[in-house]
Amino acid sequence: MNHNTPLPPASPRPLRHVSTDVQRRVMTEAQLRSHGVSPAEAGEQCRPGGPWQQLLPGVYALHPGPPTSQERLHAVLLYAARETPATAAAGVPAQPDADGPHRPVYAEAMITGLAALTLHGFTTAPPLPALERVDVLVPRQRRLRSSGFAHVVRTVNLPVPEQATGVPVAPVPRALADAVAGLTDAGAVRRLLTEAVRGGHCEPASVVRELSGAKLLSRPHVVDAVDSLLAEGRAIAEERLYRMVTEYGLPDPVWNVDLRLPGGPHLGGLDAYWPEQAVAVELDTRAPRQGHRQDDDALWSEYARKREHLERLGITVVHITPRKLRDAMEQQAAVVRTALMAAGDRDPAAYVVVLPR
Repeated sequence: MNHNTPLPPASPRPLRHVSTDVQRRVMTEAQLRSHGVSPAEAGEQCRPGGPWQQLLPGVYALHPGPPTSQERLHAVLLYAARETPATAAAGVPAQPDADGPHRPVYAEAMITGLAALTLHGFTTAPPLPALERVDVLVPRQRRLRSSGFAHVVRTVNLPVPEQATGVPVAPVPRALADAVAGLTDAGAVRRLLTEAVRGGHCEPASVVRELSGAKLLSRPHVVDAVDSLLAEGRAIAEERLYRMVTEYGLPDPVWNVDLRLPGGPHLGGLDAYWPEQAVAVELDTRAPRQGHRQDDDALWSEYARKREHLERLGITVVHITPRKLRDAMEQQAAVVRTALMAAGDRDPAAYVVVLPR
């Protein structure tokens, strides 16, 4: 056989080879056409009592029974995704490029809202079979309407998707904001936000930032839930701070104190303070409460003024964010230890009164 002989053009693959997994049991009109199935023939297969069914406009299930939850997810993504050669080529998952990661199968589309939270592992989100609709996030400029169980959500800035059970999903803060936008039950909102923080999915500030960007902080039941969220986040950050001191062998501080000058003004509250070394730790749990950057700037200015005042008195203030405590606790412990060790090389701090907060 002459190996240099050109191969004949590829003919459409028979459909019996493409109905063995979810991504091949659910196909678009374009993918079916690549197998030689015309739109008219697809419609004929979907007649009452036929072997196929149309799940969404231009998206078909190649079997007659109810679609599984995974098939519904893939159908929504196929409906919403921008058509590319990869998605049109018989519905097979994209393969890795020779010099790069996997190319996305579903271009410019990802699952968001309650379905995404369920895929992220939220126990307070409904199971997938209970969801009447599946939210899918697409760029704002896409000309696409919601249809059937596919609910289109548009955004100016499409986030980088994460993967869950082989499906691209929006990051937790974005998925939360999209879920909350469709909820009126205050208890359900509070449970979702609490699990986001308590379960370690994300920090309160990132959630509040998304809620603010979605203009949801004007809704009273959302504001109440955010108050609970911030309290929950602060409690978790305080617990991590206690654990950092214990696990990394730092000397015991006094916890949650107010400082005052003798007979003078209040200097501010601190989460931890080492009086002998005049070193303080303050948790930076700021989160924008409205959509105005100047509000956040004003709160930061208050932090900065307090820090400058204390440092003029000879007190070293270490700011730690909840995220740094979560992701880099050892590094934060080293920062505090360095400040404590450097205390002996500084001039003595001014005398201050330490009171419980």
